[in-house]
Amino acid sequence: MSTEITQLLVRIGETWNAGDSEGYAELFTEDADYITFFGRHLKGRQAIEETHRELFKLDIKLSGGGGEPLIKPLTDDVALVIVGGGSSVNGAADPSRRSVITLTALRTPEGWRFASFQNTRVQNTRVSAP
Repeated sequence: MSTEITQLLVRIGETWNAGDSEGYAELFTEDADYITFFGRHLKGRQAIEETHRELFKLDIKLSGGGGEPLIKPLTDDVALVIVGGGSSVNGAADPSRRSVITLTALRTPEGWRFASFQNTRVQNTRVSAP
C-alpha cells in the first residue's frame, strides 16, 4: 500500500512541475474534494484539471517540503496521508509557501487515487511538516 501511495505522491510533483494538468487530475478520483492553498474548494476531477490548466501557466514549481510522508492505513483500501510541501515562484524559493497537505488515498479499479486533498499553509515556524 505505502509504495503505491508514495509513487502517487511522486507523480503529483512530476505532473505539476511538467505543467500537465490532465495527468495531474488523473491522480484524483472522479468525485475528489480538493481544497487549494488559498481555501478554494474544487469538486471533482474536471474542476481540478481546469483550475490547474490555468495555474500551470504561472512559474510555480513544487519542491520537497517535509521529509517522509505519513501514510496511515484506515482499511485495506483507504489511507490517510500527511506530507509537507513547498514551492518556488519564478525560480525563487519562497519559505512563506510551506504547507502541510492532508490527503485521503483510495484503492480504485484504476489503482490508487486521491479522493481528497487539503493544503494548509504553515503559519508558525515552530510547527514542522511531517
